[in-house]
Amino acid sequence: MDKPPGNRTCLYSTEQLDAIVTGMAHQAAGFLVGRARVAIVGVLRRGAPLADRLHECLSGMYGLRDCLRLDLKIQRYADDLTLLYPETRLTENATHAALDLEGHTVLVVDDVMYRGHSMLRAVEYLARKQPAEMRTVVLVDRGAAKLPVRTDIVGVRLDVAPTDIIECNVPPYESEFRIDLLQPRSSGKACPPPLTGCKSRHRHGAWPDWHAPPAHKFLHPDSREPLAAPCFSRLQGAGTGIADV
Repeated sequence: MDKPPGNRTCLYSTEQLDAIVTGMAHQAAGFLVGRARVAIVGVLRRGAPLADRLHECLSGMYGLRDCLRLDLKIQRYADDLTLLYPETRLTENATHAALDLEGHTVLVVDDVMYRGHSMLRAVEYLARKQPAEMRTVVLVDRGAAKLPVRTDIVGVRLDVAPTDIIECNVPPYESEFRIDLLQPRSSGKACPPPLTGCKSRHRHGAWPDWHAPPAHKFLHPDSREPLAAPCFSRLQGAGTGIADV
């Protein structure tokens, strides 16, 4: 599918996003300490491969095992933010109809938090499956949500003009993992000049020279007391993927 016309500026390259996803895994790991059953849910389309990347990081870095992975098909906007389904359509997979998430900690992963409709629809649907808790995960939060849904784990926060579009390019849907800012070309008007800078705020502040992210302090999700960085492979108990510490 052809992308809408306009000026594009690369905000984050593959190398930078790989470091950001690693940081998101650090954040997620803090929420998952002591959780025996974990489910990672991707919101199609691009939330699904992002969920795979997060799962891979959690497995490789922290030994997360026996994690339930599934995806939800939710449709509202086209890639150019054209409204397609005002009711925010969720197409239920037949295998999910009898899904029981009782006792699970669920991570719901999407690429961009815009107005909040898609994430809220996903949370409402999954809440009926009786999970123990849910955490929302987004690569980009535009800070423009209009609905009562929060983002628990955020890759980057970007403050851009309402008419601008954040394009998350995520394989396999695109060839390169990157984030672009699109300044659309208005009908009958000249294209705006290329962007020379973008006001962006990372959740943990800027990472100088895009080196590895700073060390994270882990807080217990209930007591909020500091924890050591978790390693799930060392926390496994008999018959569980993650044991209490």
